[in-house]
Formats: sequence, C-alpha cells, structure tokens
Amino acid sequence: MRILLCGGAGYIGCHTYTVLVERGHQVVIADNFANSSPQVLARLEQVTGKPVPFHPLDMRDRPGVDAFFARQTFDAVVHFAALKAVGESCERPLDYFENNISGTIYLLQAMRAAGVPRLVFSSSATVYGEPESVPVREDAPLRVTNPYGRTKLVMEELIGDVCRADPHFRAANLRYFNPVGAHASGLLGEDPSDTPSNLMPYICQVAVGRREKLRIFGGDYPTPDGTGVRDYIHVMDLARAHADALDYLVNEDRNLTVNLGTGRGISVMELVHAFAKASSREVPYEIVDRRPGDAAEVYADPALAQRLLGWRAELDVDAMCRDAWRWQSMNPYGYAAGRVEEDRVEEAVSLV
Repeated sequence: MRILLCGGAGYIGCHTYTVLVERGHQVVIADNFANSSPQVLARLEQVTGKPVPFHPLDMRDRPGVDAFFARQTFDAVVHFAALKAVGESCERPLDYFENNISGTIYLLQAMRAAGVPRLVFSSSATVYGEPESVPVREDAPLRVTNPYGRTKLVMEELIGDVCRADPHFRAANLRYFNPVGAHASGLLGEDPSDTPSNLMPYICQVAVGRREKLRIFGGDYPTPDGTGVRDYIHVMDLARAHADALDYLVNEDRNLTVNLGTGRGISVMELVHAFAKASSREVPYEIVDRRPGDAAEVYADPALAQRLLGWRAELDVDAMCRDAWRWQSMNPYGYAAGRVEEDRVEEAVSLV
C-alpha cells in the first residue's frame, strides 16, 4: 500500500516507518517538526537504506492539507500528529484542542475528498482516566482527567462518527499504554524537546548525566514496592501493531479499537532497577509526594489485539531498557548532537 504517516517524524511514527518499509509498503512522511527533528529523516535513510519521501505539513493548515491530498494518492493514513504532554495540556488547553482536534477534522475532510478509505489513529490509554479495575479492557468506562486525554477521546469519537456516516471508510483506534525503548540500531529513539514528562527518557537522562536524579512520585501506593505500576511496551512492538492494524482494515474490512500493552504491570522501582542493570549505571532517585490524580496501578488487557490482529508484545523490560540506553548513550543530547551531520538531512529527503 501507499501510506501517509502524519507526524511520522515523531517518536512512534519514525519507528512505525521502519516496520512499514520493511513489509514492502510505500510510505510518505508529513510533519511540521513541532515534536520532532529533521535529523530523523537522515536516520531513517540509514536504517532503511532508502530515501525518505517527506512533505512539510502542518495539519492545522487546512488549505495546505487539502492541496496536499489533491495531488497525492494514498491507500491509508496513519495519524500520529498531535501534541501529547499531559501537564502541558493542563497549562495550554486551547492549543491542544486547536492542534489535535482541528487538525484531525481537516485531515478527515481531506481524506474524504480524496477518497482515502483507511485510517489508523494513534490514541491513548488516557481515555480511561483512572480505571476502576485492572487489567483494563476496551469496554472499560471512558472518563478522561486532563485536556490531552479529552482531545484523544474527542478524536476517537469524531473518527467513529465518520465511520458510521460512510460505510466505505474504515478506521482503527489504537490505545497505547506506555511506549518506551528505541530502535535496536541506536539511531532512532525518544528525544523530548524539554524536560521529559515520561519516566523512561527521564531515567535515561539521569543515567547519561544530563540530570542529577529521578524524582519518584509516591512510595506508599498499595503495590508490592509502594511505587506506581504501569504497562510499559517496547516502541517496536507498538510499531508492528500499526502495520498489523492496516492489514486488518484491508483483509477484514471492519473497524477496530484495541489496547496495546503487554498485560503486565511494572513498578517505577522495577524499571529503575532494570535500567541500572542494562546500562551498568546508577540511577540516583528520591521519593517525593504523590501527584494528584495518579492511580496506583494501570495496565492493559491486550487479549483483543491478540485475537483480532494476531499481535502480542514480544520484547520484555530488559530489551526496553537495553535499547533505550543504547539510544541515549549513542546520542547523549538526542538528535541535536547526534552522529549524523546536519547537511545529510537534505540528502535524505525527497520532497513529494
């Protein structure tokens, strides 16, 4: 298939690109680099051995989005383009609604006008809020607790309404739990533009010496070691699920909503110890007060994804930590100071 990745230069998007290319698809990336770096394109060329078709595009630019789809032909779109930090969304809710929801509306309108029949949407377990019980199934109540999660839920509902209105349109909503890890080459990984809001990149930056210590929010939860428990999933397992979801939309011609997680909860302390082992580095930490709204345990029931897609997570916590450390140690300051020279970026990009 010919597939467009909106936000394809981001953390999950670029890893998904490698899987789709490996499976023989023709893949185009559209991105405005709001949450990513142009260096990603050169890295992708190194990983795949092929030029990277790229188009600079902001999903909020409705005329630009319409014009792009008017001159391109795609069999499917994978939609990663969104702002994604929970804390930031509480400070800038209007920006999150404008970017995430308006951008999705413009994308859906352009897809409809161009006759693109399939969409895989990057959703999130944040749509469940604080779940009543674990593991979390897809039929759990949806009750978001922050603007970021609210935008994801609204986007899911928009996509569902389009599917109901158009019997020929098919979509997959993939509800991620906690993506971590990096490509095994060490060339691609998670590179937050500011202070990391997720646990793994913060641990990585402490281990590499960029930050003094890790703050663990809460050590008195009703969990085995008192720290919060989450479902961490390797980004390459997550990337495979997107390719499998595209196959499902084609082969089954049905819509889909599934959780993507391992089904196993890992505590903060477990992750810290696993990372210290994988990196042979100490990870200094201190336990501080809980954050309001943090649940003690959240992890997925991934059975539906296994049944419908034949997908299951294959990489364990040791692989997650090993690959995350390889990325961080090879790129201590992320893409900005990576080993690929800036002028290689232009060589790697073929504008479509």
